[in-house]
Amino acid sequence: MLQTPITDPANMPRRSDTISLAHARRVALAAQGFGAPRTPQAATRAQLRQSIERLGVVQIDSVNVLARAHMLPAFSRLGRYDAADLHRLSYGGRKRALFEYWGHAASLIPVALQPLLRWRMVRAANGRDIYGALARFAVERRVFVEEVRKEIEDRGPLAAGELSHQHKGESGWWEWSDSKRALEWLFWSGAVTTKTRRGTFERVYDLTERVLPPAVLATPTPAEADAQRELLRISARSLGIATELCLRDYFRLKPGDARPRIAELVEAGELLPVTVKGWDAVAYLHRDARRPRAVAAQALLAPFDPLIWQRSRTENLFGTRFRLEIYTPQEKRTHGYYVLPFLLGEEIVARVDLKADRATSALRVQAAHTEGEADSKVVAGALAAELRLMADWLGLEHVKVEKAGDLARRLAAAIRR
Repeated sequence: MLQTPITDPANMPRRSDTISLAHARRVALAAQGFGAPRTPQAATRAQLRQSIERLGVVQIDSVNVLARAHMLPAFSRLGRYDAADLHRLSYGGRKRALFEYWGHAASLIPVALQPLLRWRMVRAANGRDIYGALARFAVERRVFVEEVRKEIEDRGPLAAGELSHQHKGESGWWEWSDSKRALEWLFWSGAVTTKTRRGTFERVYDLTERVLPPAVLATPTPAEADAQRELLRISARSLGIATELCLRDYFRLKPGDARPRIAELVEAGELLPVTVKGWDAVAYLHRDARRPRAVAAQALLAPFDPLIWQRSRTENLFGTRFRLEIYTPQEKRTHGYYVLPFLLGEEIVARVDLKADRATSALRVQAAHTEGEADSKVVAGALAAELRLMADWLGLEHVKVEKAGDLARRLAAAIRR
């Protein structure tokens, strides 16, 4: 793929430089790993690891109507891969490559980044930047929290329901037991982490020093400012081009933490302020961002995919207003329950409401809508191929298209061909 090297001084944008929206979109797609040709065979574990490390963080969500949220971004970029490889990378003993923590919400994060998040753990331990009720609980029930930590130390990895302390919490506060509250605080403060996940996605906790690789634990803890600056570097590389809001949202940094670090990266020449036509805010282009002349992407995007999880960025890049409608009453939903945008080339061209119907071994398209002025015939053919690939990856025998949505008829015909 032809590229313009951003490291060439002649191509370095100045503060007054303006780039087109199409240019910005290509930079963003390339930075996120879209456009590379997929191989006919399943992606290897090494390719899977490389893809996740490129993103820097993958959001976890418990909804399993299609597949767990953390499984989908790699499929969107690589196509078929063995889900068991992702489990091994995430929970495969002390040689694991990923760990769970608060990155962009609850997330899987490369283990090498754990030292960069210790400042967040220290703040949590001091009652800062966490839920106020959880901070108060940790202070008021300090002895109890230590008893929970000690029980894990003595008995080994435990799920919340396996702890001997099962006092129920007050109604209205997530209905958590006191044990669960203690575990959440211990997790947030870094004392415990996820050892593994069981079949129902139940988290099993253990002491952090018994889970993470020794080399990671031995890595010195950087100063807060240094860690935050490095997290923003990762965000900038993963996004390619982004506003301040999107840079700090990637790892959920607060404005007071992010703004000074962004200014320092600009001063160092690592972030290049530019104007993107149609954007209200200043954009920051990573100095090493790839600038392809075209991106030939074809991908179904999970609602929690890093490309679209910041909704204002999705609107700025693609002109698409995307909202998760899971919690919207059925009669008020526009596109469906678990809707995935379909990326084709450099545009979002459709949305499909998908469900893995395992009882009938079908990938069920509950609704299909064309986006904008996209050619429905072209979209249907490409989308049908992607749906077949997803069904195969999920171990489902066929794709079933319901009648809802303006794209449904053409899509059903394309699936039958």
